[in-house]
Amino acid sequence: MSAHWWVIANPYSGKKGEVAGRAKAALRAKSVAFDLHESQSPEHLADLVAEGVATGATHFAGVGGDGTAHLIVNALMANRSDTTPTPTLAILPAGSGSDFVRTFALPRRIEEAAAHLATDTVYPCDVGRLTGDFGERYFLNVADIGVAAASVKMTERLPRFMGGARYAAGFWLTLAGFPTKNVKLSAGRRSYEGTAINVVIANGQYFGGGMNVAPNATVMDGMFDIQVFAGPRRLAFSVMPKVIRGTHISHRAVKRFVAPSFTLECASDWPVEADGELVGRGPVTGEIVSEALNFKI
Repeated sequence: MSAHWWVIANPYSGKKGEVAGRAKAALRAKSVAFDLHESQSPEHLADLVAEGVATGATHFAGVGGDGTAHLIVNALMANRSDTTPTPTLAILPAGSGSDFVRTFALPRRIEEAAAHLATDTVYPCDVGRLTGDFGERYFLNVADIGVAAASVKMTERLPRFMGGARYAAGFWLTLAGFPTKNVKLSAGRRSYEGTAINVVIANGQYFGGGMNVAPNATVMDGMFDIQVFAGPRRLAFSVMPKVIRGTHISHRAVKRFVAPSFTLECASDWPVEADGELVGRGPVTGEIVSEALNFKI
């Protein structure tokens, strides 16, 4: 028997005012049982998730991008208890990024993605937990500390018609004024101390509008794929084209670690982003929450 889905649509994703209607039509066309709610703010979205959990919902779908999924995951983790079943999460992509679904090669249009909600196949999925002066924050896909996090603000200022190209443009515009600084990373039994421009903490494989930043990452191994982008800024010009294709791991400026937890000492003005959402500033620690949810594929 197919699940009944608690669907939350971000009306600001995609073309304003269209995503909820498209999601309803697509889900009805696939005979998916659902209740659809539109969120008006991050706080309202969290309330909608809490309401779903309170009513016994176990299957949640976000209509939006990675930011919408990020908010739903954080709300699900906030409402988790020993008595609640492991929640199932689906994404009906409507944002300009929607990078997490690329790890599973899932459709990136609402209409095609809706068909997956009519089946029962799920994938156990880890979630990352970050802790810092900002408190505690969970993430599903990728977190950044450094220039990639700083570029979030620049990207948000760029016109939406640029689509996924906004992320690359935002990065290069930010890089020009972002200095390298000393960091100290401890990850498992290994460590790195030296200059860096960015640190990537990956659960999924893609970020920044389709860049294959962690080609070897898997969301169910209980491990982060951590990469320190070291050296002077000029090396970004040789590294970043490789990041797009996922061939950067062997570059001399990339220091890679695989570990279930980490501690990063960095400048207190270095920003931290998770799933494309700015969450605060460093230093930061993190750990994997293994199989925190089931992801609908």
